[in-house]
Amino acid sequence: MIALVRAELLKIRSTRMWLGMLALSLGFTLLGLGFYIALAGVEMNGEAALPPVTDPATVRGFYAAASAGTLFMMILGIIGITGEYRYQTITQAFLVTPRRYRLLAAKLVAYFLFGLAFGVANVLVTVAVALPALAVKGGSTSLLDNDVPTILGGTVLAMGLYALVGLGLGALVRNQVAAIIVAVGWAQLVEAILTVALPSVGQWLPAGAVRAITRANIGFGGGGELDTLPAWGGAALLLAYGLAFAAIATFTTVRRDIT
Repeated sequence: MIALVRAELLKIRSTRMWLGMLALSLGFTLLGLGFYIALAGVEMNGEAALPPVTDPATVRGFYAAASAGTLFMMILGIIGITGEYRYQTITQAFLVTPRRYRLLAAKLVAYFLFGLAFGVANVLVTVAVALPALAVKGGSTSLLDNDVPTILGGTVLAMGLYALVGLGLGALVRNQVAAIIVAVGWAQLVEAILTVALPSVGQWLPAGAVRAITRANIGFGGGGELDTLPAWGGAALLLAYGLAFAAIATFTTVRRDIT
């Protein structure tokens, strides 16, 4: 099993796709940080666009930016399974490892570990930028207060679990372009609309789970806090999504004809 996991990790690293997804993930993280740095405490039309950095919610927002790139880990998971079908490399893989569930388990573990590594990279970049920015603006520079450990640890976990979501979605849809369109459309459009229109429903979606873990629940204009689960509830919900999609990936790949 360890050899299979190593083989899957090597397979991921053998292409440059993961570098592109990592760059986009870090880019979105920096974009989110830039939003908070530029607008924290700044008045627009007589009201603060975001609360000042002395507000714990704003400090949490700085560090919650680390989770902005989870979408790209999900896309990498989609590509990881749909690419196998697209180029028929999965046929060779199953000839080497006839027990499909072992190969799928190795792929799930490999992408989960890769997602954790993505999360660590995003966390390190976030901390490297957020600490000096908060210091300059007069905010807290402690990494132990304001739920910062929960936010950063939750970000790492979210990246790993979103990889499983991507694998499950890719195994279910199989068509690479269609799966990516579904993922992007859902994450950037459907979830956003549901979160604004039906906050009580939005908190139970994957993005709501991430929001609960990262405690990022303040809205633009400094008010209108979004409904969120407790941090432990968000972690449990996201884990449930990850395991559900892992089960989907396993079931659909083991049962379907691969030709």
